Amino acid sequence: MTQAEFQHIAPSIPVQPGIYKYFDTGGELLYVGKAKHLRKRVSSYFSKTFTTYKTHELVQRIARIEFTIVNSEQDAFLLENTLIKQFQPRFNINLKDDKTYPFIVIRNEPFPRVFLTRNKMDDGSDYLGPFTSVKRVRELLEFIRQTIQLRSCSLLLSDNNIEKKKFKVCLEYHLGNCKGPCEGLQSRADYQEGLDHLKNLLRGNLAPVIRHFKEEMKGYAAGLAFEKAELTRQKIAYLENYQSRSVVANVKAGDVDVFSILKEKDKAFVNFLMIRNGAIIQTQTVEAETRLDETPEEVLAFTIGRIRTAFNSDAAEIVVPFPIEYIGENVQLTIPKGGDRKKLIELSLLNVTHFIDEIKRKEKLHLHEGHPGIMDILEQLQVDLQLQELPAHIECFDNSNFQGSYPVSAMVCFKNGVPSKKTTGISM
Repeated sequence: MTQAEFQHIAPSIPVQPGIYKYFDTGGELLYVGKAKHLRKRVSSYFSKTFTTYKTHELVQRIARIEFTIVNSEQDAFLLENTLIKQFQPRFNINLKDDKTYPFIVIRNEPFPRVFLTRNKMDDGSDYLGPFTSVKRVRELLEFIRQTIQLRSCSLLLSDNNIEKKKFKVCLEYHLGNCKGPCEGLQSRADYQEGLDHLKNLLRGNLAPVIRHFKEEMKGYAAGLAFEKAELTRQKIAYLENYQSRSVVANVKAGDVDVFSILKEKDKAFVNFLMIRNGAIIQTQTVEAETRLDETPEEVLAFTIGRIRTAFNSDAAEIVVPFPIEYIGENVQLTIPKGGDRKKLIELSLLNVTHFIDEIKRKEKLHLHEGHPGIMDILEQLQVDLQLQELPAHIECFDNSNFQGSYPVSAMVCFKNGVPSKKTTGISM
């Protein structure tokens, strides 16, 4: 779409906040963006000299523009994230991290079971998480089993079934891992108290859980039930050990989300630290591919929205290394100059750096495997040809003909310094 063509539709563009969608001649969605003033934002694409080829290419491909008006910038921000995640337009930032994260679910049933799942459903159950590691979830569930007595069976514990004495306690009851709700030996209120402890534990709020068990231990000791008091003391020891391992940040930090970013050419890497009650309970680094040479500020703002949605974060404070335009209800942005929050940013950047170094290490390891000396050859070729990146993918073409007729083309391909026979071929 040219500037002259755009001038015909410019007066019809809304002036309210909303999102805009660019389509090409084939109806493919090219780009989704948000704006607090749609006309001004869209007009900027057609009234400025572009410094990058990518943005110029986007504008040249636009054949149709659609708009959706919303009530506020916050609504535009949420809608933009939803549409990008759903349609993944060619020119929008692409987050490489599309894994399905595991949750710990508290099942919506009598005496709810607690277990791991990757399928989050709208069934009335409580889904805690998500978590970035299945291994960590399994460790948490084992830790919960050691400290909180919850059932692990799949029996239908309705009031009617319990009253009719349909079930008998199993080995877990005799081992002390369950209080026997199947025989009516545990009330719903007592079971719910255990679930409340579980939620506090997963949110890093261990103080009320430890306080409860200390009071319980004193009660057992006063009643001369020393064996039960010892078991409770062991639970307290489990919790205190867990707390000492999980509390990395300063307890005074409270509930905050910490983000940092490192950008390398068309790739950006964003690290997320979820701090709850002063403990780092989640951490994740994601890779984003930029399509229009977006600034680190733009990439970080976009990625924060996606990550906070994915992890169901409702922290009222976000700590970032530099100012960004982030639209969120009742959210405070903090750019620390020193103190505990500055240390958290430094810790987050350390995680990003490690993530990038690990990617490069694996790439080099892949190049070395089975082909000693290949890495040295590619590095020398990079120097000789003055290339910005290692020539991991090389294609060589040769065109020939016989007195202007019978043209033949051949191409040979090398991947990571090794001939790629699948890609090499001849065209006549």
